[in-house]
Amino acid sequence: MEGRNQTHVTEFILLGLSDQGEQQSLLFWLFLSMYLVTFTGNLLMILAIIMDSRLHTPMYFFLSNLCFSDICFTSTTVPKMLLNIQMQSKVITYEACLSQMYFFMLLGVLDNILLTVMAYDRFVAICHPLHYMVIMNPKFCGILLLGSWILSVLDSLLHDLLILRLSFCTDLEILHFFCELKQVIQLACSDRFLNDLAVYLVSGLLGVVPLTGILFSYSRIVTSILRISSVRGKYKAFSTCGSHLSVVSLFYATGLGVYLSSAAAQNPRASAIASVMYTVVTPMLNPFIYGLRNRDIKQALGKLFSRGRSLHIGFFVLR
Repeated sequence: MEGRNQTHVTEFILLGLSDQGEQQSLLFWLFLSMYLVTFTGNLLMILAIIMDSRLHTPMYFFLSNLCFSDICFTSTTVPKMLLNIQMQSKVITYEACLSQMYFFMLLGVLDNILLTVMAYDRFVAICHPLHYMVIMNPKFCGILLLGSWILSVLDSLLHDLLILRLSFCTDLEILHFFCELKQVIQLACSDRFLNDLAVYLVSGLLGVVPLTGILFSYSRIVTSILRISSVRGKYKAFSTCGSHLSVVSLFYATGLGVYLSSAAAQNPRASAIASVMYTVVTPMLNPFIYGLRNRDIKQALGKLFSRGRSLHIGFFVLR
């Protein structure tokens, strides 16, 4: 019974993406590169939006928050994985595992809700352009952002509190590169019915409801675009949504696939590899998808780099 006592659990073992020792160096440099690209790309997007007054609109307000969320989201998992590879250790403490799960779920749900809010923003902009600035006023945008954070905090807090009631056996190996909720639950020796119920009900609810909102928004958007007579007008309207739709498709296809697919549940290693898509690849691609295809962002980034070069030259002149 002592081995089943949760108070004696001090650490878990993260087995990572591969058992092959010779692949660890490749994984280290691959994930380090992706993390640096993710961090730098999203940070530049945030700075460009802050520095350019033309981008102080609801769409870019939510985009900057999405970029911030993506930086934090990736930072909850990748640095620990890189540290474990570098230190040749697979250990994560029980407290660190709980903290990692909490922030991972919080930021993952926040990403999900922000994508839904951004779909609503595009719906108002295209379907009700004359009332856009009235509906999407600063106060309402702040309420939407605050609500997104509150829902995310409550969801992650619920799952973490339910984990605290579990007792674990001696087998504490996690077939993942981070503390993934479902795999941690599967390690429990005690009754995990409430945990499984919360995963499928709450996570399903926070997946299905936002997805339904996104689909509804885009159904109305497509209907409105088809009513536009000119081809140029249709292209311009759709171009404002194409980037967001690409990210949404990638996020939901990988995220829901991992959590709701029975095939992924039967193969934890395949689930870990698939999760790389929404934990690392999607946040890395967001600045490219949103920024490089957007003229306003390109101009803002150009001004940011020009200002950076001017400051750099001024610094050397003063020296």
